[in-house]
Amino acid sequence: MPLHLIALAAAAFGIGTSEFVIMGLLPNVAQDLQVSIDIAGLLITGYAMGVVIGAPIMAIITARLPRKATLIGLASTFVVGNLLCALAPNYGLLMAARVFTAFCHGAFFGLGAVVAADLVARNQRASAIALMFTGLTLANVLGVPLGTALGQVAGWRSTFWVVSGIGLLAVAALAAWLPARIPMQPGNILREFKVLRDARVVWPLAASVLASAALFCVLTYIAPLLREVTGVSERGVTGVLLLFGVALTVGSTLGGKLGDRNLEVSLRRIFIGLLLVFLALSQAIHALAPMLVMTFIWGVLGFAVVPLLQTLIVDQAADAPNLASTLNQGAFNLGNAGGAWLGSVALGHGLPLTDLPWMSAGITAAVLLLTLWGTRYYGRDAGATLAGQQAGALTPSRSDA
Repeated sequence: MPLHLIALAAAAFGIGTSEFVIMGLLPNVAQDLQVSIDIAGLLITGYAMGVVIGAPIMAIITARLPRKATLIGLASTFVVGNLLCALAPNYGLLMAARVFTAFCHGAFFGLGAVVAADLVARNQRASAIALMFTGLTLANVLGVPLGTALGQVAGWRSTFWVVSGIGLLAVAALAAWLPARIPMQPGNILREFKVLRDARVVWPLAASVLASAALFCVLTYIAPLLREVTGVSERGVTGVLLLFGVALTVGSTLGGKLGDRNLEVSLRRIFIGLLLVFLALSQAIHALAPMLVMTFIWGVLGFAVVPLLQTLIVDQAADAPNLASTLNQGAFNLGNAGGAWLGSVALGHGLPLTDLPWMSAGITAAVLLLTLWGTRYYGRDAGATLAGQQAGALTPSRSDA
């Protein structure tokens, strides 16, 4: 793996650990700060909304700045935010620190994906983006379960201290291994917002929102679901999170390879698979063995869509790749916030944890329909298909001759 991709992946590892580790620590945070589980779950929603709000703001602020300096600055913001999380004395300040930390997230992953894609050949773009996102998946393989275990033993604040240290190492890697001069396209960031009028870009952004909402509607509450429904011990939750993280790593790699071959067909098939997985998960959560099997398949398919949608948007928004890629990170996290919020509302109104997979199945059905429509009429091959149909209509058939 090229050193610049290792640097990007290292930063992605730290950011991903910070974002997701809170899910394994929700019961601990709720008990320490004396709030309910559904209120503690809003820490995930708050982070996600910070990404949604911060992504376009940071895109505008950093539009004309050198790419290397921008990535280092964003990673440094992440370090400061996690230090504030570790020091937060109450729920309100922890929420504020989470939102502050999230401001760097969308811009970093958006710009990082563009840089990763620009530094390789065109037929390797999806794989390069997937390699960068390997850091995010490794965060789920190692960062989240180890951070959860550390937080359960030494207190949840200790996890954020360690994550801050990881962030400092990532800043050093970016400074050492990113090329000094990274090509950047000149342009007017406000003019780039016109990309939001293009249906070829808008539908994948909407798909990112829905796909992420389906994922996080269940994943946000995975710790209480495992403990209260499946009957897993506190230590067992760490093991399941480790399994899920391995699945995410496999899924990211799989998505990159599929994206380099036949992106849109792969996207449709994965969403069909996810729909079936959520339906099966609604029954599997009552027993450990089937729960483990479905959790692994869920993780593989759930993260395979990330490089596919990211690559699709970068390709479709050729005139504004930086902004579109950054906005896609905002879209993923809008779905993150929406899924966590839907789960919180459902639980707050007395619905059982076992209803969450059914909700995710409904959201996945919606994103599948959107993808079938989008790839048919506004996909990368739609124009070529239409041209072929028109050419066929103008060519006399044998019966006409």
